[in-house]
Amino acid sequence: MDTEASQDAVLWDGSNVIPYTHFSLSLGKSRRLARWVAWNIDGASTKRLSRSGIDFAKGPRLPEGFQSGNELYQGNRLDRGHIARRADLVWGQVAEARQANEDSFFYTNIAPQMDDFNQSGQEGIWGQLENALYEQVDVEDLKVSVFGGPVFQPGDQVYRGVGLPSEYWKLIAFKEGGVLKARAFLLTQDLDQLRVALALDEFRVYQVSVGELEQRTQLEFAETLHLADDLVSVRTTARGPLDSTVNITW
Repeated sequence: MDTEASQDAVLWDGSNVIPYTHFSLSLGKSRRLARWVAWNIDGASTKRLSRSGIDFAKGPRLPEGFQSGNELYQGNRLDRGHIARRADLVWGQVAEARQANEDSFFYTNIAPQMDDFNQSGQEGIWGQLENALYEQVDVEDLKVSVFGGPVFQPGDQVYRGVGLPSEYWKLIAFKEGGVLKARAFLLTQDLDQLRVALALDEFRVYQVSVGELEQRTQLEFAETLHLADDLVSVRTTARGPLDSTVNITW
C-alpha cells in the first residue's frame, strides 16, 4: 500500500488492516469502500452453507461514517457485489465456516455494481476465476490466496457521496508442482484507460501482469508475487479481453 492509501485507511486497533474470518481488508475513509480485500481459500475443507437469513450490515467495530451501507443501494439499480466471494470463505470447522459466511456480508466487503453488469456474461467470467483455476490446475493442497478490490480513479462518478468504481481487479496466488504462481486480472471498460460512458457491453476481463496491476491500482504488491508472475507482458493494444475462462494462462 502506498503512503497516500495508508494515510486514507481506517484504523482498527491501531492497524490499517482490518481482520475478519478468512479475510482481511483495508477500508478507505475518502471512498467509504475497501481499497483491497485479501482472502484465503482451503478447497479441501469447503462447506456448503446457505446465505438465507443473513442480512447485509455495517461492521460494528468501525465508524459508520466510513462505511457505505444500504443508503447507497436503496431505490436504484446498484447491486451489492461481494469483493471476497462468499463461496471462497466458507471452509474449516462448521462454526468457523458459519462465521465467515456471516462476515462476508459486512458492507466493508461489498462494492457497488450496476445490476445489468452483475448479471452479465462478463461477470460470469469474473466470478468464476477461482473455479476455473481449480478446474484447470493441479493446485497444491487445494489452497489459494486471493487479493481483490475496486480501482479508485479521480474521475469516478460520485453518487450519494460515493465515487462509483468502474474497474475491479483480482490477484490469485497458488502453488503448482511446488512452484508459486501469481495471476492478475482486471475488469475494465478499456485497458488503455480511455474514459468512456458506462455501458454493459463495454466491460471486459483482461489478464495482466502484476506490474501492470500495481500501476493501475497504485498499490504495492510483495516482490514474491512479482517473481511468481511469469506472464509475458505485451502491449495493451495487442492484447484482447478474455472471452472464456479456458483462455486464461495459468
